[in-house]
Amino acid sequence: MLREHLQTDFSASAVLKKWPSKNNERVKDTAWPIPYSILDGTLDECITKFLELPLRQRHLYEIHTAPQGELIPRVISAELVVELARLRDFL
Repeated sequence: MLREHLQTDFSASAVLKKWPSKNNERVKDTAWPIPYSILDGTLDECITKFLELPLRQRHLYEIHTAPQGELIPRVISAELVVELARLRDFL
């Protein structure tokens, strides 16, 4: 029953994006103050690439994908990516 409610499509299209930064902080006063694409692939690939990033830089990244119920929003924050990785490894 739990598995039925936690269906997550890790093969769904996703994009790993990074916010413009300087000194490990987001830059807000840049000509293009939006995140840019790093990897265009599946949710699984984006999560894997994210986990390879240094811990101190992860807050600059997010994953964009199609929403999947209440668990997966359109934009997945760094904190949620780590939780999804745990879920993925559990399933």
